[in-house]
Amino acid sequence: MIERPAARYGRDRLTAGRRRLIAIALTIATLVAGVVIAVIAFQRFDSTGVQAELGGYRLIDGETVEVTINVTRENPAEPVVCILRARSIDGDETGRREVLVGPSSESTVQVTDIVKTTKPPVTGDVYGCGTQVPSYLHQK
Repeated sequence: MIERPAARYGRDRLTAGRRRLIAIALTIATLVAGVVIAVIAFQRFDSTGVQAELGGYRLIDGETVEVTINVTRENPAEPVVCILRARSIDGDETGRREVLVGPSSESTVQVTDIVKTTKPPVTGDVYGCGTQVPSYLHQK
């Protein structure tokens, strides 16, 4: 390392070793903060108390798939909404349907519904469920 005249440039504030140590400490602190944020976000967004699992699907024709899901709720008396979808061979989502799962006495219920598609479907699945049911889906 070339020594610079201290009278002209001032003295070096940090040595190379200290700069490296600070960079490592900042990297570790950033990683820890990222993990903490991810854990908090997961706890907030995963605490809906509703889980859906694909029970199966049946291809009916070139524009229709029947999707069956098993919905488990912490509070079965509360209605929930689930999003069913269809996918084409290239992986695109080609159809989607919101389904109301009404109150029940059982914590796990099975729901089957039809999803219309814009391309020939190769699979059906469940995107997810939530407790915030839109007003247009409420039972009358």
